[in-house]
Amino acid sequence: MNWLTNYIRPKIRALVSSSRPETPDNLWTKCPNCEAMLFHRDLEANLYVCQHCGHHMRLDPVKRLAMMFDDGKYETIELPKATVDPLKFRDTKRYTDRLKEAQTKSGRSDAIVVAHGKMGGRDTVIAAFDFSFMAGSMGMAVGEGLVAASKLAVMQHAPLVVVPASGGARMQEGILSLMQMPRSIIAVEQVKDAGLPYIVVLTDPTTGGVTASFAMLGDVHIAERGSQIGFAGARVIEETIRETLPEGFQRAEYLLDHGMVDVVVVRKDLRDTLIRTLDHLQGGHAPVVADIVVDPADLAAAASIEGEPAYRA
Repeated sequence: MNWLTNYIRPKIRALVSSSRPETPDNLWTKCPNCEAMLFHRDLEANLYVCQHCGHHMRLDPVKRLAMMFDDGKYETIELPKATVDPLKFRDTKRYTDRLKEAQTKSGRSDAIVVAHGKMGGRDTVIAAFDFSFMAGSMGMAVGEGLVAASKLAVMQHAPLVVVPASGGARMQEGILSLMQMPRSIIAVEQVKDAGLPYIVVLTDPTTGGVTASFAMLGDVHIAERGSQIGFAGARVIEETIRETLPEGFQRAEYLLDHGMVDVVVVRKDLRDTLIRTLDHLQGGHAPVVADIVVDPADLAAAASIEGEPAYRA
């Protein structure tokens, strides 16, 4: 037995490791674009945009809503319950297991959060997607959320802002997922028929059936810098048409040059851009509503589907 290796060295290692302060492993984030190491407080203060290259990282819907509403104050609504795993789908895992994992990790029931509050002093309804929840895919629960958001906007006579971040329709729900495309279109048309603005904020990525439905029907399309926006992936398109695609194809700036989006903004300017846009669309000022008390029961009825409760104070 080598006493230096088996006794002395473990003692020294234990002494050194015990005196070394514990350092959290989440203090630094590597930028996926330029690979710079970013201190977490600096990154959060800069709204999760790289200070070195300007790369816009994907943003949790809770952080995004706090960034957009006045003073970060808003109320979320409880979304109607959707049928779980109607096709009994299974690939390498059961769909129900995938859902439970995503719900446990995110702390929310599905890939969309619907909230209402003041933005620039104006009542506004915002529906924001969570890409970390099964790639922000649109299943029946997301369709229910978009319908609820549209009904709430009409009931409050408020503009609707939708912030998609999605890989498209949810394959585990098959045709039922694809049916959310016409449902979401009908929902936003109800907002437009009520004479209310419908604005889409395109974030990275906005693809698939989401792009082919409600995401490209806004009165105004605002895109965050560098966002990928398209239907099929660039590699699929290249293999189909057997041609090399232009540099920056399907990026926000390319779509701006070709008339697919109205403006490309950096994240810190997004809120001000939305407020100015709504001022133009609604007469330059927020509507003044006095002495009106909204009954939570009325709000629940307006934002629910098939009579299920949909309001959480």
